[in-house]
Amino acid sequence: MTDERPDDDPQPPAPEPESAPSEPGQSISDGEPAEKEWWDDDGMPWKKKPGREDYACLAWFGVVGVFSLLLLPTRAWLIATAPDWLAMITGGRTAVAVSGALASQGEMPHWPIVLAVASVLSLKFDWIYWWAGKLWGRGMIEVWAGQSKRAARGYARAERWAEKLGPLGFLIAYVPLPLPLMQVVFVLAGATGMGIKRFLVYDYIASTLWLVLYFYLGWRFGEPIVDVLEAYARIAMWVALGLIAFIFVSTYLAQRRKAREGASGGDAG
Repeated sequence: MTDERPDDDPQPPAPEPESAPSEPGQSISDGEPAEKEWWDDDGMPWKKKPGREDYACLAWFGVVGVFSLLLLPTRAWLIATAPDWLAMITGGRTAVAVSGALASQGEMPHWPIVLAVASVLSLKFDWIYWWAGKLWGRGMIEVWAGQSKRAARGYARAERWAEKLGPLGFLIAYVPLPLPLMQVVFVLAGATGMGIKRFLVYDYIASTLWLVLYFYLGWRFGEPIVDVLEAYARIAMWVALGLIAFIFVSTYLAQRRKAREGASGGDAG
């Protein structure tokens, strides 16, 4: 008779480990490609799973879009009725030039305050582009360039300019060129490791120099600009209302088009 102890019982064979997928995105069970996560889409600026900072930066781009949309009709009205407020809210060069024209006619004695506030507020959203470059490198540029072949050519050209110009690119970025140079310069500043303080100093100097130039041009050619402004003021409200109607109609038509495309896609499926 053989003495057997409980721990001498034969053990069941250990399960063999499942083989790892041979390629990224391949399913373990059936070898089919696994479905990509939403954040891994080519239309996203990041190359990894997004965190809190990524969501916050993307949300700020949404804020910029909403602000620009709301400002579209408001700008058409304020440029004629309160260009000083428009300049201080937006830091826009056109509003600053109009303020210079009014100041030359003695109609804006507080123009130094307007110019000082405008020079600061002109930077209000620029840091977001720097932040996007710091977080995602060229990711945001790739998203913009991916909209069309024409956009890809424009952004590629703007990148070449930005890389050649270096810090001088901040000054050239404010030139009204048919290139998205400003966004590219700001994003690349963050992507190449430029600190936020240095970025804001460069940006402030460049923006202020251009605003002073526009203010001077408005002052120099003040009277004709004021005459045109007074004529435009009579229709400014109607222009603003027309732009509001255009925004609502465009949004409504875009939503209807998406709904039709979704319905046709569901029928095809």
